[in-house]
Amino acid sequence: MDDFLIYSSYLILLINLVLYTFSFFHKEKANVFFVSYLAFSTVLQFSMELVYHLGMSNLFLVNIFFIGQMIILGLFYNSLFYNKAQKIFVKTSLIIALLILLIQFVIDSSQFLKFNLFGITLTSLLIVVFALLHFYNMLTENKKYYYISMGIVFYLLASTVLFLIGNLSTGLSADLKYLSWQLNAFLLIVYYLIILFEWLKSFSRKSLQN
Repeated sequence: MDDFLIYSSYLILLINLVLYTFSFFHKEKANVFFVSYLAFSTVLQFSMELVYHLGMSNLFLVNIFFIGQMIILGLFYNSLFYNKAQKIFVKTSLIIALLILLIQFVIDSSQFLKFNLFGITLTSLLIVVFALLHFYNMLTENKKYYYISMGIVFYLLASTVLFLIGNLSTGLSADLKYLSWQLNAFLLIVYYLIILFEWLKSFSRKSLQN
């Protein structure tokens, strides 16, 4: 069951990368930062899988993934914003977050080789804030990347809660913690399917003709 969930998410992610890359290079429609995010996610996911099968810890790659995800999705939303104050907020927030993580690393460099719950929570919630700003803008603007933003808010909030439950609740049974990781894998599939749905609604040939 675990392998099915994991490899299903990899397959859907790869399909998304191919479709959005096609839309970017052939239709010039897809956002370059979002395509970069999909490419980055694909490379990191397969790298983490490879390192795991080599019998080594892939937690340093996990931390790289969340930091990179924050930067790329931050730039993605920055490119969607027209309000100058919002652009400044995104750039300032990214710099402050990176400085906080750098200070944490300087104080305790071993955090980079561990499951850094603070870093994951910080980077994930910051992206959620950017997405919520985009939702606010869509009240008066076109609903561009609406489903993707909905998926980002849904997945990052849910996964952050699951990570907190699985790592901070020492009283939970091992089976319950394992269930939280399975649920997170399922939510990741739902997230990638939402991204696929966005492509079908906004970038497929039928949607462009309409």
